[in-house]
Amino acid sequence: MKTKNSNIKKYLKILSQFENLSKVRKFVSDAAKDFGFDDDEINRIALAVDEACTNIIRHAYENKNDKTIEIYLSTSDYSFEVRIIDYGKPFEPKKVKKPDLQHHLEKYNKGGLGMFLMRSLMDKVQYQINKNNCNEVRLIKKLHK
Repeated sequence: MKTKNSNIKKYLKILSQFENLSKVRKFVSDAAKDFGFDDDEINRIALAVDEACTNIIRHAYENKNDKTIEIYLSTSDYSFEVRIIDYGKPFEPKKVKKPDLQHHLEKYNKGGLGMFLMRSLMDKVQYQINKNNCNEVRLIKKLHK
């Protein structure tokens, strides 16, 4: 198990194809394991990152499979951060309403829970549009000892 002084910096670039999400999950899971998370936390982090990338492919890139998604992973002290960059349509998280889970379950709706899941699984989720017209989502998880 790693200590709080372990600093990890990694980078992965993929095309916006759903079949590339397995590479993303492995990339994030391996780093989370190296950082010291247990299997449950690793799975939560990987799911949150998968949801973010899925949203990018579906919404920012409108299912176009030739666009770029960049994933930057870094750690410091007890903080594990995944930054995901895309160059698609801008996203405004304030426009996303909190889902009605009861209605969602009753109607067996598929999709629409990505933001809810990311916020539930991670300690912090931030969105911003950068100067160079790219979208960035930051997913942060603390390692609790």
